[in-house]
Amino acid sequence: MADKKNALVISAHAADFVWRCGGAIALHQELGYEVTVACLSFGERGESAKLWKQDGMTLDTVKKVRQEEAKAAADALGVNDIRFLDLGDYPLRLDRDAQDQMVDIIREVQPKWMMSHSKWDPYNTDHMNTTQFALECRMIAQAWGHNPGEKVLGAPQLYLFEPHQTEQMGWKPNVFLDITPVWDKKRAAIECMQGQEHLWDFYTNVAENRGNHFRRNSGGMAGGRKAEYAEGFEMIFPQTVDELA
Repeated sequence: MADKKNALVISAHAADFVWRCGGAIALHQELGYEVTVACLSFGERGESAKLWKQDGMTLDTVKKVRQEEAKAAADALGVNDIRFLDLGDYPLRLDRDAQDQMVDIIREVQPKWMMSHSKWDPYNTDHMNTTQFALECRMIAQAWGHNPGEKVLGAPQLYLFEPHQTEQMGWKPNVFLDITPVWDKKRAAIECMQGQEHLWDFYTNVAENRGNHFRRNSGGMAGGRKAEYAEGFEMIFPQTVDELA
């Protein structure tokens, strides 16, 4: 279909897309988008402590469990296309081969918009390195001289989703998305991440707080739109508009 709309989420680890933009994914799937999720790693070394505390645990087993959790979460969100690049974690191996893989994915998907992490994260450099990686790959995908003859990328917005300790990351949201209609899907996806159960209620509280911010910024007590749950994003690139809202 010529009018088919695609989107791309670049997630450093296998659970990040669930906590930080699961609502946006589920909502846009319902709106007719095809959202591709690219997980650069399984979070097997740095974000699987619950598994590593079990006797006899191995790296391959951890990867398998985390992949199964991520697939189940993707299913809960309505995602048909989730990809695992298996680039390792703590740290991610973002070399030229990885770059070529991601550029190929971007050109294949031709996303209307993209999402990734905050620009700064001193607690987890995998996250901020993923965003730099996403920006570089976006740039390369736009280059006519990269693999000439392929369809080049246009200019999709890159939305940065909310980091874990927002006040430490220099992340400043300028978009709030109402995810109330799909909250049940996001919560179901959250509960698929058995290895990080300690984050379930944390990210529920984040969504409730962002719902408050949505209400305030949509008019507050003078006509603001009700939203119980929302997600916040920071846009990297300017919007092009014909009328100011």
